[in-house]
Amino acid sequence: MSADIVYITKERAKEIEEEIFTLRTKERKKIAQKIADARSHGDLSENAEYDAAKEEQGLLELKISKLETILSHAQIIEPNEMPNDKVYILSQVKLVNKMNNLKVDFTMVSDSEADFPNRKLSVSSPLGQALMGRVIGDIVEVNAPVGKIKYEILDITR
Repeated sequence: MSADIVYITKERAKEIEEEIFTLRTKERKKIAQKIADARSHGDLSENAEYDAAKEEQGLLELKISKLETILSHAQIIEPNEMPNDKVYILSQVKLVNKMNNLKVDFTMVSDSEADFPNRKLSVSSPLGQALMGRVIGDIVEVNAPVGKIKYEILDITR
């Protein structure tokens, strides 16, 4: 992960802190027990259970490291601190697909908070990038697997 600033909400920072705590305490303890159990079975050179537990331990430590990196580069943002005249991070944007008149709405979020099924769109996604800095009435065009899609910005709120 690069040293770039990661914009996250206070709620997301708290979720990451809680996840790190759980991984460091409960999950490390579970894996340590798996390793101890596997060691008790004798020869480690041909012990698949031991190898799997050690691999799981490595993946856990990598996950903890990634989450800690996000927090170390995090800048907490508050929705009320962001202007609502243009699309910015934390904007709630209502769009209409100009080809089929289907209306959709998204909250613009950082990569670490993106959750498309829950209508949280990453500002660095193709659509997110096209929307950033735009105003109500603007039409943006995005390349999609089905071709170019045009959206009109209907509303921007916080």
